[in-house]
Parts: sequence; structure tokens; C-alpha cells
Amino acid sequence: MDPLLTLSHISYSYHDLNGETTALSDISFSLEEGRFLAIVGPSGCGKSTLLSLICGLLEPSEGEIALNGLPLKQASANIGYMLQKDHLFEWRTIYSNVTLGLEIQHRLNEHTRKNVDDMLETYGLSSFRDSRPSQLSGGMRQRAALIRTLALEPDLLLLDEPFSALDYQTRLSVCDDIFGIIKKEQKTAILVTHDLSEAISMADEVLVLSRRPGRVQKKQPIHFEMEERTPLRCRNAPEFKDYFNLIWKELNSNV
Repeated sequence: MDPLLTLSHISYSYHDLNGETTALSDISFSLEEGRFLAIVGPSGCGKSTLLSLICGLLEPSEGEIALNGLPLKQASANIGYMLQKDHLFEWRTIYSNVTLGLEIQHRLNEHTRKNVDDMLETYGLSSFRDSRPSQLSGGMRQRAALIRTLALEPDLLLLDEPFSALDYQTRLSVCDDIFGIIKKEQKTAILVTHDLSEAISMADEVLVLSRRPGRVQKKQPIHFEMEERTPLRCRNAPEFKDYFNLIWKELNSNV
């Protein structure tokens, strides 16, 4: 199977009055359709910058990014980006928040409305469609933000620390919820996180970046022997500790 996403020798540098700062250097990896990749690394190693390059907000200084074998600018694949904060607008209802992207793209029609209605029902937000964001818990707001992203039917989903604003208990629960939604919708996803447990419990593969300038230090496949995988079950699996120690050691090998 040809990969959905391919990065070939990507480098990126910031320029300011103090000169040039190399954020990423010679990044290469690919991601097949339906797979879940987590990216971890020290603070400031360029994880979020990498997501901005993949979705086209930034252009690489060197190298090429391809979607379905085509350069990013030529590719017709749709990319969804879920940020650290939910960015729900208080003056709009939950329904009008999750349909906002469709409105902007002039794609709000019978088909897309039904898709949104189905997701609100499936993921427990149907009875809150006329509520305001302040009336929802943090976890419910994140589910709404994900539905807003999925409503655009993205081929690739980018998640930039989507659980970082939540307390620990809520974070565990929402992690399970979001993972279940992504798997049910059969989405290809990339998660950037500082939380190793989160990365290991959700991903099919963990990409470890070095300190700035970020380079690919290790690609670690993740596999758990269980019938129905959930992040919470993975945290209690015997393999979890081995993966955690392996990636922890890798992250600290060049400190």
C-alpha cells in the first residue's frame, strides 16, 4: 500500500533580527492510511512546527511533503487540524460551532448536516446541540471540537496536544473517547504530545525527535496483544512499561 503521507528530507529554519534558527533538520518518514502516529520529543524540538509544515501553514526550507504521492500544493487530500484549545465560540451553540467549518467552506448541505447529526448522536452530544460551550465539561468541549474537525471529512487528522488543558482524570477519559472516535471513523492521525503514556497508549508508531534542531532519533512500532484496544487498557498491559522505558531512555540519551 502506498503511503498517504510522505516527508522526504524536510528541514525548516526560522528567521528573525537575530539571524537564522534551524528548528527541524532532515526529517523523513511516511504514514499509511488508517495508521496513528505519535510524535514526542523535548520542548522546543519542532513538533508543532512539523504539524504546521504538514498542513501547509509553513513551507519547508528544504525537502518535500507529499500526500497520496503528490506534492502538498497539488494534492487534493483534505487535512484536519485540532489545536491545543477547543476554540469554541461562546456566542454560537454547539451545533453552530461544529458546523462552522462547513459554513466557511460553503459545504453545509443535507449530506453534511446528516453527518454532523449522526456524530453528535453517536458521541453523546445530541442533547447539547443547542447549548453554549460554557455549559459543557472540558471533555465534552474537546469532543465537540473533534466533531467540528471531522465534519470536514479530512483524509489526515493532525492533533496538537489536544488534551493538555484537561485535568488528569478527564484527560484519561477523553483520550479514550477521542481514540475511539478516530478508530470508528477510520481516520489517519498524527498526535503531537509531551505525554509518553498518551503516545504509547494511542499510537501504532511513536516517532522520537531529538533536541533542536529536531531530527528523527527513533521510530518505535507499538503493538499490544488485545482484542479491543483502548488507551486505558494499553496503560495496564504488560508491554506498556517496556515501551515506556525504551522511549524514555531514547529521549534522555542526548540530554
